[in-house]
Amino acid sequence: MRRTLAVLAVATVALTTVMAGTGPSDAAKRPLRYVALGDSYSAASGLLPPDPSSPLCARSTANYPHVIAAKTGARLTDVTCGGAETKDFQQSQYPGVAPQLDALRAGTRLVTMTIGGNDNNTFIGAIVKCGAAGLSTLGQGSPCQDTYGNQFRHAIRHSTYPALVKALRAVHRRAPRARVAILGYPWILPRTIGCFDRMPIAEGDVPYLRGVESTLNNAVRRAAADTGSRYVDFSRVSEGHDACRPPGVRWIEPVLQGTNPVVVHPNALGERHLARRTMRVLHLG
Repeated sequence: MRRTLAVLAVATVALTTVMAGTGPSDAAKRPLRYVALGDSYSAASGLLPPDPSSPLCARSTANYPHVIAAKTGARLTDVTCGGAETKDFQQSQYPGVAPQLDALRAGTRLVTMTIGGNDNNTFIGAIVKCGAAGLSTLGQGSPCQDTYGNQFRHAIRHSTYPALVKALRAVHRRAPRARVAILGYPWILPRTIGCFDRMPIAEGDVPYLRGVESTLNNAVRRAAADTGSRYVDFSRVSEGHDACRPPGVRWIEPVLQGTNPVVVHPNALGERHLARRTMRVLHLG
């Protein structure tokens, strides 16, 4: 009887050791299931090398989701797409391009995105309209602010913000166990003095456009807070890396004298810093 009990005790200890040794380590070895959503800032439109899996989306394999996946060993599903709006989470953006939310699964554990800048063509439209206005005055005055006033900010607060909340809630429903992070947009322009030779924005409109971008980022931040998502803030870390800075310092390429055919978008350095900041905020890697 004693011998039988001893054998059982040894077997129990051995089995417990094996289970304790293999269970957690096997789980730890499973790659993080990561889905990247979002617009051209997530897709790194214009950067080489391009992602051949979806040419319509102008997606690069040098975008910040790929950087994060490479550094963490995550299993990435990248459906970022240039020009995406929040509505493209739930509908097809281009023929043959599935709604971005279709990439999410119950097993998804991480979701990142930049989104909102294209909604209603508000933010990108503001840059285009202010550029045209700046050229008309050869960089003098504040023609864009004089013409459009509070129009852009009003659209962001009353249209883009609720669309962001709706999109983020849909993400959480599709991937209820995932950490969901939405990134703010890095600064495109400096605080006051611009660079008309590279960014044709009138001098008085530089702080005006900064205010428009600040309003957009505030809408993103509030939407994240309202939906239990994580906001990745770039307002401090991207200061001094705007499109007016020299190569090797700037994270955003200018309209003129830049290196990216898709202007006013992050370069490779910018995408790496988007990844680095996101990983730090989410404690990845």
